[in-house]
Amino acid sequence: MKLLEITGGNTLSGTIRISGAKNSSVALIPAAILSDEEVTICNVPEISDTDTLCEILDYLNVENKRASESIVINPNNLENKEIGENYSKKLRASYYFMGALLGKYKKAVMHFPGGCSIGARPIDLHLKGFEALGAKVTNEKNKYIVEAEELKGANIYLDIASVGATINIMLAAVRAKGTTVIDNAAKEPEIVNVATFLNNMGAKITGAGTSTIKITGVDTLHKCFHEVIPDRIEAGTYILIGALCGNQLKIDNIIPEHIDSLLSKLEEIGTELEIGADYVIVSKSDRYKSTNIKTAVYPGFPTDLQQPFTVLLTQCNGKSKVMETIWENRFMHVPYLIQMGADITVKNQTATIIGPTALTGSEVVATDLRAGAALVAAALIADGKTRITNIEHILRGYENIVEKLTSVGAKIESHEI
Repeated sequence: MKLLEITGGNTLSGTIRISGAKNSSVALIPAAILSDEEVTICNVPEISDTDTLCEILDYLNVENKRASESIVINPNNLENKEIGENYSKKLRASYYFMGALLGKYKKAVMHFPGGCSIGARPIDLHLKGFEALGAKVTNEKNKYIVEAEELKGANIYLDIASVGATINIMLAAVRAKGTTVIDNAAKEPEIVNVATFLNNMGAKITGAGTSTIKITGVDTLHKCFHEVIPDRIEAGTYILIGALCGNQLKIDNIIPEHIDSLLSKLEEIGTELEIGADYVIVSKSDRYKSTNIKTAVYPGFPTDLQQPFTVLLTQCNGKSKVMETIWENRFMHVPYLIQMGADITVKNQTATIIGPTALTGSEVVATDLRAGAALVAAALIADGKTRITNIEHILRGYENIVEKLTSVGAKIESHEI
């Protein structure tokens, strides 16, 4: 088990290069098994989530070779086996193997998925989509058995614009007979990236990035080379850190359009930003104005950046409010921020923050991935040392976070405990 020890108060300057998107990569790796030939995915972040997916590939007898930021995947010897709870509980995104295996072999067996404890996260929309395509879903001994004699295109309406359900249904439908239409589909850039990957393999998908996606089934998929888009959440996290303690901190290799909602809010409160074609340069401002944010599905304000943004709001003048509409347990970082000196109250999925308040180093726990990122941000501006435990959550989503922050002047170390 590891912890992070951070000494706050340093000004950060220099360049942080953003890695490939976690939320794309965790879908692209399972999607690769739909191919009948070898595929190469580059710009894949070296994080524990992608490591776990490669372990699942090994278990399914899928040849995979990793070289730096690229993964070469050859599914020719793929074995369709039950994915046990040792994988499903470790990584929620392992559920993408359900859609991929169902799409290729008409059967998938998987134990209930796990993931961060940020609220109820049922996969009923995924399963309803599979059923609409002609699959039978049974629940037996804490596992799902999904199988079909034949998958046929269907019109599928999602009650919620779920990223996971949208992608999983695409994976299952891409080799189905006929045409599938997903209405009220999620619009996130990661969905576009996955659809582009499938199209590069020979799929026929249109409308990704809009609320209506059309998939015309094909018989085979072939080899391709595909690049993962930059991680907009990692980019947003480091931009927020720059707003807290940066001096001309450059966040490079990003797509600014993917974080428009964040950049707009930062400009609203008075952040010093220079926005380029593929970078943002950010500096801490002397005085920030308070604001309100409300999380929403893309292109709204991302729930994954709500927690680190809350830290910035502790440094704003006046009363700010954060309304969380996506997950019910997304304020698990707040007690630790209060412990560090923040003035925050939470009621009815809304946090009220009074600022500015000075923060003091403390012993805190990363309860989930983005809560961990928020605590790192808080520790960087706190007086004294902060020790963050349970950092396995952080390492799931941030490649080389210690090295990246150290390179721009942060005093941060990882220790075994």
